Amino acid sequence: MKSLVIGLDEAGRGPILGPMVIACVALSMEAAQHLWAAGVADSKRFGTGIRAHQRRCALVKKILAVADHVGVDVVDVADIDRRTLRGELNQLERERADALLQAAPPAVRIVADGARLFRPLRARHPQLEAIDQAEQAHPAVAAASIVAKVRRDELWQRIAARYAAEFGELAQAGGGYVNAATRRFLRAYCARYRALPPEGRRSWPWGFAADLLVGPCSLPL
Repeated sequence: MKSLVIGLDEAGRGPILGPMVIACVALSMEAAQHLWAAGVADSKRFGTGIRAHQRRCALVKKILAVADHVGVDVVDVADIDRRTLRGELNQLERERADALLQAAPPAVRIVADGARLFRPLRARHPQLEAIDQAEQAHPAVAAASIVAKVRRDELWQRIAARYAAEFGELAQAGGGYVNAATRRFLRAYCARYRALPPEGRRSWPWGFAADLLVGPCSLPL
């Protein structure tokens, strides 16, 4: 039986729009070395924009070609809101990560990105190491970060496409993350509809659009 290492990471925990994606990738030592040499690295190192997305997509093809297993879970906005409002976002992420690991093949080692977040999973997976910035030193985690990021970006592009005809470039800029470009789109949306877009995380702070929201849509802020 192969000695596999599983990497675990997520993309989209912080955005105010759209889902979060968690991924796990199981690699043999040979596959890990191959992907490291091919340029697999922390997904954030590739930057943003179309070219960065294309580079990550090319690497996903290489990951899928050599990985023994790739698992992806999309956590939708409704689940994020429900659990965040109960103070259970970390627990939600651990539950989804545990399900991914249960579905993966046996591994001699599991490396998860996030020391405090994922350390409790050692109770169920004794071979798990929870490490901050693990994607910088572990090929399997870097591969998981790229897979999660590409899936998150694909889902974001679908969201942006729904609003492109009405809001133009405002809908695409910002990537749904809490930044000036996303705020401009959200203020334009809220000014027109006096409501949050359905892809908005209502459990996130909305103070920057409070003056544009009325009725139940203004809660929580």
